[in-house]
Amino acid sequence: MKLFSCPSCGQRLYFENSRCLACGSEVLYDPDAAEFVLLGSDNFACLNADEALCNWRALGPQAFCRACALNKTIPDLSIEGNRDRWIRVEAAKRRLVYALLSFGLEVRPKQTPDEEAGIAFDFLGDPIGGGPGGEKILTGHDNGVITLNVAEADSVEREKMRIAMGETYRTLLGHFRHEIGHYYWDRLIRDDPTRLASFREIFGDETADYEQALQNHYANPPAPGWQENHITAYAASHPWEDWAETWAHYLHIVDTLEMSDSLGMSISALQANAEELLIPEADGDDGAAPPPGPTGSPFDQVLERWIVLSNASNSINRCMGLPDLYPFVISKNVAAKLAFVDELLCRT
Repeated sequence: MKLFSCPSCGQRLYFENSRCLACGSEVLYDPDAAEFVLLGSDNFACLNADEALCNWRALGPQAFCRACALNKTIPDLSIEGNRDRWIRVEAAKRRLVYALLSFGLEVRPKQTPDEEAGIAFDFLGDPIGGGPGGEKILTGHDNGVITLNVAEADSVEREKMRIAMGETYRTLLGHFRHEIGHYYWDRLIRDDPTRLASFREIFGDETADYEQALQNHYANPPAPGWQENHITAYAASHPWEDWAETWAHYLHIVDTLEMSDSLGMSISALQANAEELLIPEADGDDGAAPPPGPTGSPFDQVLERWIVLSNASNSINRCMGLPDLYPFVISKNVAAKLAFVDELLCRT
């Protein structure tokens, strides 16, 4: 993510802006040009501009934008609170689509339920009473269809789930980045023998029973030392989940570094104190990320900058009494997995 300029007066715009606060011009983000344009003429507002506060340029008059066109099901807006939830969901989704387009990935709606390619989003809420069997809507991916429980848009509910699941981090954007990772595994790796062989060498054999792996994950604590090979405990459950978690963290990293560059932040200045920042506390449980060592990949420089920035951000958050911004440790093996994603997206 980066900062933008008003097409009328040149003043700074943020990704969420629909109006320039300096000159008052109404603006739209054009995902094809990756810049803001003035509303009017051939620049049409998305049909969800009023409904979900979408600020993207539509594909035509009385049409949706490239992000909203991916929606298959939206929340029931007759339910109190669902409109606000949907607005927050769409804001996170637009950030996801921005990143996907910036990598030159194909982003298009799914035309039919059976079509392998194409993306569709179902934003659903739990049925009253939880359904006849007490079931709830689960966030997940199935053949390009990404289902998200809109309760995740409520901070209190999301925090309850984070604690119940034993997670250190849980956000709407994190959900989107994780689930879309499953989709692009199908598109980029599954049918490519060379990439699949490289994937298995780094992540493991994905043909292992997936359902049984998840049952084992939820029934038993993670194996000791899982941090040496996985970015999260959930990533240790199965190679598919390891991939999706690693993919999501890669997007976290490059998106944040792009914004720091756009803000003119000097990470090199932080590196002057990097040795002190990167010394973990004695108990080893402070969320600091010690340098993982070289992976021998072009991603090394990106990772070095991220380690410095994330540790500095963690230290600043602690001064405010807040949780660490990035409470994860990137081991040497995890760094190699992140480098695999980087190679796939940026070097091929």
